[in-house]
Amino acid sequence: MILKAFARALSQIGDPRFRKVLFLGLGLTLGLLIAACVVVWYGLEWLTGPDVTLPWIGTVHWLDTLAAASGVLVMMGLSVFLMIPVASAFTSLFLDDVAEAVEHRHYPQLPDVPGQSIPDAIRDTFSFLGVMIVANILAFVLYLIFPPFAPLIFWGLNGFLLGREYYTLAAVRRLPADQVKDQRRRNTPTIWAAGILMAIPLSIPLLNLVIPIIGAATFTHIFHGTQKARRVA
Repeated sequence: MILKAFARALSQIGDPRFRKVLFLGLGLTLGLLIAACVVVWYGLEWLTGPDVTLPWIGTVHWLDTLAAASGVLVMMGLSVFLMIPVASAFTSLFLDDVAEAVEHRHYPQLPDVPGQSIPDAIRDTFSFLGVMIVANILAFVLYLIFPPFAPLIFWGLNGFLLGREYYTLAAVRRLPADQVKDQRRRNTPTIWAAGILMAIPLSIPLLNLVIPIIGAATFTHIFHGTQKARRVA
C-alpha cells in the first residue's frame, strides 16, 4: 500500500495545484525574508544613528549603514538554514488543496467536502511545527549520546510525527475526529512506516521543499486504502 501510494503521489507531481502550493509556500517564504531584511536594515540604522563619535577616530558618518548591511548579511546567512522549515510551514498551510486534487483525480466518486479554513490551517500548521521543533530539540540529546544511531532516531521520530500529521490531514476531511483517532491507532505501523519514507529525504536540500506536498498526496491515498481495507474486513 505504501509504495503504491507513494508512486501515485509522484505521478501527480506535475499537477498545477501541486505546483501552486509549492510556489505559494516559496513565495511567502521569500516575502518574509525580504521583509525581515528591510526591518533589520532600518532597525539597525535607527539604533546606530547617523553619526557616531569613536575614540581616536572622531565622527563616523557611515557606521549606521555598515551596521545595517552587516545585519542583512547575517540574515541572509541564517536564511540558508531557516528557509527549509519556514517554507515547509508555509506550504503546509495549503496542503488541503493537495488532498483535494488527489481525490478529484483518483477518487472522483467521492462527494466534495468543505476545505479547511485559513485560521484553522494556520493554527494546525504552527502547532505541528512547534511540536516538531520541540521534539527534535529533545531528541538532540539522544543524538549526542548515540551518535551512530542519530539518523535512525531522526527518521523514526520525524516519521512518526509526519505520518500522524499527514494521515490526520487526509482523514479529517472525511471522518469525525473520534474516528480519525481510531483509524490512526488501527493503522499505526503503516502510518509510521510511510512517515519514515517521508522523513528520509528531509535532509536533502531542495527535495525537502516538496516533501509536504508528496506527503499529503501519499497519505491521502493511504487513508483511502485503509478505509477500503476496513470495509472489506
